[in-house]
Amino acid sequence: MSGVDGRPQRLWPEEEDVVPILAPRRDRLASESATERRRPRPPRLTAADFTPERILRPSAQPPAHGWRRTLYAFSGGVVAIAPSAAELRRRELVAQVKTPIVGCRTVAFVSRKGGVGKTTTCLLVGHTFAAHRGDRVIALDANPDAGTLGHRLRRETTETLPRLLRDRQALRRYADIRAYTSQAPSRLEVVAGDERSEIGEALGRTDVGRAVALLERHFNLLCLDTAAGVLGSANQGVLGAADQIVVVSGGSLDTARAASATLDWLEDHGREELAASAVVVLNGIRSEGGAVDLDRIEEHFASRCRACIRIPWDRHLDTGAEVAPEQLRPETREAYLELAAAIARSFTEPAARRS
Repeated sequence: MSGVDGRPQRLWPEEEDVVPILAPRRDRLASESATERRRPRPPRLTAADFTPERILRPSAQPPAHGWRRTLYAFSGGVVAIAPSAAELRRRELVAQVKTPIVGCRTVAFVSRKGGVGKTTTCLLVGHTFAAHRGDRVIALDANPDAGTLGHRLRRETTETLPRLLRDRQALRRYADIRAYTSQAPSRLEVVAGDERSEIGEALGRTDVGRAVALLERHFNLLCLDTAAGVLGSANQGVLGAADQIVVVSGGSLDTARAASATLDWLEDHGREELAASAVVVLNGIRSEGGAVDLDRIEEHFASRCRACIRIPWDRHLDTGAEVAPEQLRPETREAYLELAAAIARSFTEPAARRS
C-alpha cells in the first residue's frame, strides 16, 4: 500500500518511513467529552472516612466463656479455638442490642394481670441494654399504685417521679436529672415511683407525658414500668408516649388469654401499629413440662406481633429483693439478651405515631 509521500508503505515500517498521524475528529472529541461529563464521580471523601471499622485490620475476639476461654487464657492467647455456634449467635444478639437509635426510643412494659413479672422484666431488659450500649438508658416507674421498680436496685437518692415532675421547670441539663436517678453497675438509671396513695391518685395521663418529654431530651432509651391493665389514666399516658410495647405474660392459660386480650384492645382502639410491633414475653417458664402447650401459645403470639420470647424461671428473681444480673443463671441472661435483641430490631423502623 502507499504511504503519505507516494512511496510503498510496508506493514512493518522501517526507521526512515513516515508514520501517519490521524487528525482527531471533532465529533469524536465532543462525544468523549460528553461521556466524561456523564460519568458518575466517586463520593466526596472527608476525614470522617477514617473510622476504626474502615482503617484498622480486624482482630480476632477471644472466647467469652467455656472451655475455649479456659484454653485461650491458659495458653496466654496463643491457642484460640474458633467460636462455637452459640458464641456466634450471642455476638449476633449483642450486635442487634447495639442498634443505633435516632433521638430517643420509649418502650412500655404492660400486662393486663399482675404478678407476671412485668417490673422485673422491665428492669432486666434495661440492665441488658445499658450493659451493652454506649448511650444513656433509663427505667421509669410509671405505676401510680405503689410501684416497686425503685426497690429492685440499690437506691442512691430518695427523689421520686412526683418530685421530678414538681421540679421539671428547673431541670435543664443531664446533671440536673442525675440528682433524681439511681444508677446500677450496668449503667442503667432508674427513677423510682412514690408509694403514697395521694401521690398515686395524682399521677395521670398528662403527668406521664410530661415525664417522658423531660427525660427523652437527655436519654436515648426509656423503659416504662406500668400498673396492671391498660384502662387507667396513667397507663393511657404510657400508651400515648410509647414507641413500642412489651406485653408480659405468664405461662398459664389465663395470663396468656389476658395478654392476647391486650393486643385485641390495642387493635380495637386505633393502636394497630403498637400491637403489630409488640414483643410478647412468656415469663417464669419452668423446665419441667406442664399441661399447658407453650408451643401453641408461642405460635399464637408470633403470628400476631413481632416476636414471642420465653424467659426461664430463676431462683434469684423469686426473692423480690434487689436484682443482680450477674447472679442470674446463664440461660436466664441469654433469654434476656434475646428479648432485648427482639426489641431492638424495630429501632431502625419509624416509631409508632404518638397520640
